[in-house]
Amino acid sequence: MKDSKNIVILALLLAILLMSVAYAAFATQITINGTAEIIGVWNVKITGIDVSFVSDGCDAGTPQFTDSTVTFDAKLVKPGDSITYLITVENNGTFDAKLSNAIFTPEENGSTAIIYKTEEPLQLLKAGSVTKFLLCVTFDENTTEMPESTTKKITGVIEYVQNTD
Repeated sequence: MKDSKNIVILALLLAILLMSVAYAAFATQITINGTAEIIGVWNVKITGIDVSFVSDGCDAGTPQFTDSTVTFDAKLVKPGDSITYLITVENNGTFDAKLSNAIFTPEENGSTAIIYKTEEPLQLLKAGSVTKFLLCVTFDENTTEMPESTTKKITGVIEYVQNTD
């Protein structure tokens, strides 16, 4: 009985040894090499500013723009006068963009007689699409006296981020 137990143990050890040698003989090391490249393009920018309305006698100036800024010089004559600018933003990239921030802040120390009104640009600007929004400058029609300050600047920040929805 003792001999048969020893034979079984020896046979099991021999089987394990054979399986180890067989595994080593058939084992192969696999090497994986690769490169990842981002081919998408982020390209959201201002592509135009046009004058869409000017009250009689007023001067809209020559509005200018860069990829990220708009500059205009509106000259208003009397209460009730207004000038409206149409600003164009395009998404020429390959990612959809969503509006993260649209803040227009008039100068605090500027003329209280000058009022700025703006529309908010499109919330979701799909790749290859365009949004346009209006910015209106108005000489307050309720003004009864010429204000001490006759100018008022505005700072606007429109921020689009990659849409992850």
